[in-house]
Amino acid sequence: MAILFTGDNVIKSRLFILAVSIGLASAPSVLAQENAAKPATSSKAGSSSASAEDQNIKEYVALLRKDVRSQKSAVMSQMMQLDPDQAAKFWPIYRDYDADLTKLNDMRVANIKEYAASYSNLTDAKADELVHNAMSYQKQRAELLASYYDKMKDALGAVMAARFLMVESQMLLIIDLQIDSALPIAGS
Repeated sequence: MAILFTGDNVIKSRLFILAVSIGLASAPSVLAQENAAKPATSSKAGSSSASAEDQNIKEYVALLRKDVRSQKSAVMSQMMQLDPDQAAKFWPIYRDYDADLTKLNDMRVANIKEYAASYSNLTDAKADELVHNAMSYQKQRAELLASYYDKMKDALGAVMAARFLMVESQMLLIIDLQIDSALPIAGS
C-alpha cells in the first residue's frame, strides 16, 4: 500500500504515522473511522484549523497510548505468570518503566512528525539529523531496558527479569516493525 503525503493528505498521513508510532495494530481502520466522523473543512479555515488539528492529533495520540498501554499490560500479565508476592513487586517497577518509556517515546514521535513533514525534500543535513535522533532513541531505549532489567532482577531474580526483558523486547519489536513498514523511504 502506498502512502501519499501531499496536499490534503498531510494531516491524515501524520495521524497515521503517529498512530503506528505508538503501536496501534489497526491504524488504517481506526483512521478510516476517524476520517468518516470528521466534517469536511473549507480552505478558508487555514491556519486556525491547523492548531485545532494539532490539538486533535495530541488528544488522539493520548487515547491511543492509553489503549496500547492497557494491551501491553494484559500481555505482560499473561506472559509473566506472577504469583501475588511477585506481582506486588513487579507492577510498581513496570509502571515506572512504562512512564520512562512514554517520555522516551515522545522523542520518537517528535522525530517521526518532523520526518513526515520533510521526507520528500530532505537535505543531507536534515536526513543526518533525523537519523542521529532515531539512533539516539534506540540507544536510550536499550539503556532503559538494561536499567529496568537490573531493577527486576533485584526484586524478582534473574529468571523473572529475563522473562520481562524477553516479553517487552518482543512487543517493542512488533511496534518497531509497524512503524518501519509504514514510513515512506527518504527522498521518495
